Amino acid sequence: MIDVRLLRTATEAVRAATARRGDPALLDQLDRAAALDDDLREITARRDAARARVNELSKEVGQLRRAGDTAGAEAKQAESRGLGQDERALGEEHDRVAATLRELLLGFPNLIHPDVPDGKTDADNVVVRGPFNLPAEFADHQRVPHWESGPSLGILDNERAIKISGSMFPMTRGLGATLGRALCQLALDRNADAFEEVRPPSLVTTATLTASGQLPKFADDAFAIERDDLWCIPTAEVPLTSLYRDEIVPEAELPIRLMAATACYRREAGSAGRDTRGLLRSHEFDKAEILCVATPEQSAALLEEMVGRAESTIDALGLPYRTIEICAGDLGQSHHRSFDVEVFAPGADAWLEVSSISWFSDYQARRANIRFRRNPVDGKAAKGTEIAHTLNGSALAVPRVWAAIVENFRQADGSVAIPEALHPYMRGHTVIPAR
Repeated sequence: MIDVRLLRTATEAVRAATARRGDPALLDQLDRAAALDDDLREITARRDAARARVNELSKEVGQLRRAGDTAGAEAKQAESRGLGQDERALGEEHDRVAATLRELLLGFPNLIHPDVPDGKTDADNVVVRGPFNLPAEFADHQRVPHWESGPSLGILDNERAIKISGSMFPMTRGLGATLGRALCQLALDRNADAFEEVRPPSLVTTATLTASGQLPKFADDAFAIERDDLWCIPTAEVPLTSLYRDEIVPEAELPIRLMAATACYRREAGSAGRDTRGLLRSHEFDKAEILCVATPEQSAALLEEMVGRAESTIDALGLPYRTIEICAGDLGQSHHRSFDVEVFAPGADAWLEVSSISWFSDYQARRANIRFRRNPVDGKAAKGTEIAHTLNGSALAVPRVWAAIVENFRQADGSVAIPEALHPYMRGHTVIPAR
């Protein structure tokens, strides 16, 4: 969440950044948050004044008793009891207003980076690189959608997946399953030079989901196990963000670089009317994630590096791709700045997002209480701590890359050529044969 102090010290800048999201209701929320902050500071001052007076009266009572003034001491004690009741009431009011303010700020979006392009919807997102590897035209056999060719090849069996789990739970088989695993391993291997691999839990607590920004706003999109107060992770970003929750990290250890390949679970509650055929949109999918915890000064360069890493993996597969920057009106709640890598799937006749790389500034780390302490200067230890910055990105999301491979590399005889970069992971197979 944003720093509440900015509501006091940079009011107009916060309003200007918020207005760029194009939602007037957010400005009303901002005004309410500022008013609650004013109330909280006033209540705090009154509570602290009452507490200080109670402490003074305690000393005065002792002095009066030592002086033998029993009546005076009892009068002061009565005054102290009254102030004590006031202090407790003010304390309760403080906690109530503080909780209301925190709840409001948890649902309030991050402030937008000045370089984010203006725009209202995804139609206003800006292509910043590419397209690359895009042929002048596609052959007819490449125009077959993967949800038709996959079952005929025996590598996609969504009908039986529905029997097992219901709609929007896909199932790959044979070389289709091997292809999905190979894609995850490729993404991990290409980032192993700089990122520590982690296999985090797939079930997390409410606090963990809140820290990364999914709660409370996106509760309807998450799978909950209410009996145990656990949630299925929508992405490895969630547990990785909380690895250093409530910790202070020395600046010398930053940036921290983590990566993980996990199953991801999303209810896709808002997908009504959107394309759910094949692997385009599903409740469960595999994805390799990369994440950094950094200082503010390191973050811009890390964002550029992470975008480059995602691009290079897609390029290594030989897929047509482009990179877009997300405009202000389409930016996610937690995002400070964000880029998507998209591949073109000729069968689906669409550009598909396969990687989203985002800089969250201090928004997530403030929720997760991830701090760092600056390096000593001239032998003197730094005073205090600062909130870290976080960044994360999809090193590779399997379903849509899988779909793009099956469509782009489909041969005239119906077989699918496997990209050379995946050959080491395919148990000697270089082609998915037609049946």
